[in-house]
Amino acid sequence: MKSFRLIPALVAAAMLVGCVPSNEGGTELTQETQQDEKTETTIIPSIQIDESYYKTLIPYKESASRGLVVSNIYTKYDMKEVEAGLMRLSHHEFDTENYYFQEGQYLAESTVSSWLARSSQTEDGLNPPITDTMTPEERAKKAPIYLSHIVEQNYLTKTKDNKVKLGGISIGLALNSIYYYQKEQYGEYYEEPISESELVEQGKKMAAEIVSRLRTGDELKDIPIVVGLFKQQARNQIIPGAYFSYGVAKAGQNNIADWEGIDENYVLFPTDDSQDVYRDVSKNFKIFKQDVDKYFSNYTSVIGTGFYRNKEIQKLTIEIPIQFFGKAEIIGFTQYLTGILINRFNNIHVEVSITSVNGPEALINKKANDTDPYVHVYE
Repeated sequence: MKSFRLIPALVAAAMLVGCVPSNEGGTELTQETQQDEKTETTIIPSIQIDESYYKTLIPYKESASRGLVVSNIYTKYDMKEVEAGLMRLSHHEFDTENYYFQEGQYLAESTVSSWLARSSQTEDGLNPPITDTMTPEERAKKAPIYLSHIVEQNYLTKTKDNKVKLGGISIGLALNSIYYYQKEQYGEYYEEPISESELVEQGKKMAAEIVSRLRTGDELKDIPIVVGLFKQQARNQIIPGAYFSYGVAKAGQNNIADWEGIDENYVLFPTDDSQDVYRDVSKNFKIFKQDVDKYFSNYTSVIGTGFYRNKEIQKLTIEIPIQFFGKAEIIGFTQYLTGILINRFNNIHVEVSITSVNGPEALINKKANDTDPYVHVYE
């Protein structure tokens, strides 16, 4: 079995102290680290702002490999969604009532970098090998880089004897839908699309190997592991990609027995897509944009992003950059938009962000069928 480096991480030893809310607004804990048995104080927040969010242990601990996401993921939209989407699919295995979130504490940055390499570059590389005799075109068609990033998330739970221990791990595999390559150094970039069938095959193969490697550590031998496959968008896209499949290696299992499909995607509005699933929202969005245009004599850009799950829209996010600065005008425009939202998108969760060169100006958050949305004008 190939070796890899684990970060000294938190495991089963975290004991409750007093079970009394601290001044920080939560329950204070003492955590014992794995190697040197030192203790440190942490807090479980007493407030959970929404049942869809996990409580996060305080102080917040960043993953050692966190910085890699910037260089490995093409767009800021995918950077956010590869983590947020993994947290969302983790709900299937780790509920938000009994589990607490922590960024991955087990995979070192050097481990992730080694795994992301080609197998011809490092012993642990998960991407296909190449030879010196292969042309750039051959590499693109026969051995593209499939795996661009690995995200780790930890989920901790409280035991019956008032301790906190690691209860599960989620791993997100960010896969390239397009392989970018150069025929010569400093030359232009070319694109080679990667089919979804290839991503499914390669993603599942890599997931099996990663689970096998994680199981070699005693501290992860009996921990449920969730693995999600994420399809990145092209570099020039302004909407994120999405997870399309996930599987679970149950406690003690070295393989993922079953994979579940995930029907989630993001759609940019207005859209010319003729599919019925987007038609009504697209029609109402175009009318909404016309309503915004009527308010201004100058041009105002309106961009909408719809998040769909199982062919049903879950949320519509609208960004409106404006060019004026008067506070009274901003208030008037915000009130105008709020009324339009209620009429145009009655049964949809809509969030509108109004910005200017000075930064955020106003926020409107309207839940589905809500006639009294949350409205905030920034001072």
